[in-house]
Amino acid sequence: MKDIVVVGAGKIGATIADMLAGSGDYRMTVVDRSAAQLQALEVSHPVATQELDIEDAAALEAVLAGKFAVLSAAPFHLTTRIAEAAASTGIHYLDLTEDVVSTRRVKELARVGNSAFIPQCGLAPGFISIVANDLAGRFDSLESVRMRVGALPQYPSNALNYNLTWSTDGVINEYCEPCEAIVEGQLVEVPPLEEREEFSLDGVTYEAFNTSGGLGTLAETLRGKVRTLNYRTIRYPGHAAIMKALLNDLGLRHRRDVLKDIFESALPATLQDVVIVFVTVSGRKNGRLLQETYANKIYSRRDGEVVRSAIQITTASGICAVLDMLADGSLPAKGFVKQEDIALDAFLANRFGRAYAQSEPAGRLVA
Repeated sequence: MKDIVVVGAGKIGATIADMLAGSGDYRMTVVDRSAAQLQALEVSHPVATQELDIEDAAALEAVLAGKFAVLSAAPFHLTTRIAEAAASTGIHYLDLTEDVVSTRRVKELARVGNSAFIPQCGLAPGFISIVANDLAGRFDSLESVRMRVGALPQYPSNALNYNLTWSTDGVINEYCEPCEAIVEGQLVEVPPLEEREEFSLDGVTYEAFNTSGGLGTLAETLRGKVRTLNYRTIRYPGHAAIMKALLNDLGLRHRRDVLKDIFESALPATLQDVVIVFVTVSGRKNGRLLQETYANKIYSRRDGEVVRSAIQITTASGICAVLDMLADGSLPAKGFVKQEDIALDAFLANRFGRAYAQSEPAGRLVA
């Protein structure tokens, strides 16, 4: 039994703790500053809880001391505090953040730490980078890598065509911060909510547009090897236009607390969601220009006694699979580990990674 601490008692933190506890190989403690959140924790397996303000570095380090790893399911602006405590106590660190600045700090800590630091272990960044790197490795030379991910309500019922399925802070952050991309072989920053496109999948029309953080470290990995690399978030048509009006015309990008309050007051959460993963890579193989695409949809389902949304399942499965691979020695036990360092086949073969298994092999096509 390995002792694991999960920081954050929200929906994602609860799902992570429940999955790991249910495996029988991990003894779980969930930490949160809110006693109410801890009391409402939705789990089917025994999980210990501890009320703690992680801004108290000494108290956090006391909880982490002697543990195998800490997993951050806290808001992105708190992740660096958790990473610093992991470095101080010499335990492994994993997180879900899409925040570029936080990941840079984690990389700095990994240079001097004595344990593994593995950020961005969720869906995007996370699984999307594992898929994209796997497809890219099948070509002799690359032309483009286009990554698209969305967590959407199955039954949209408002003008935004959106329900809260993820961290509100995280959604607002990725809509506001600059986005990395490779354009004509050069690493550049592009504005969020721009370069909107439309595409159809299984007869449904979607839009996709730039958002921050989804590339993870893949831009650094593929720099100098690809002409075009970008990441865009998938939504139903009309969403981007309204968000641009709220953030730019009404100036709410400078009043994120107000926008968060509006979202959480007006947009209901839903467990009836779908996660879409859509990656297209083109390049040359044996002298021919070819394209290969990975397309997958994951839906909400019952897990034990609790119904989990698709975004809970995919995000939690990602970090649980990476932890499991770290625990069994499949990943380095020291230093900074990128998501694209993880082999897709090994990830999908993992007991937690199987949540991403496709019902049909048609998601991988060569055209």
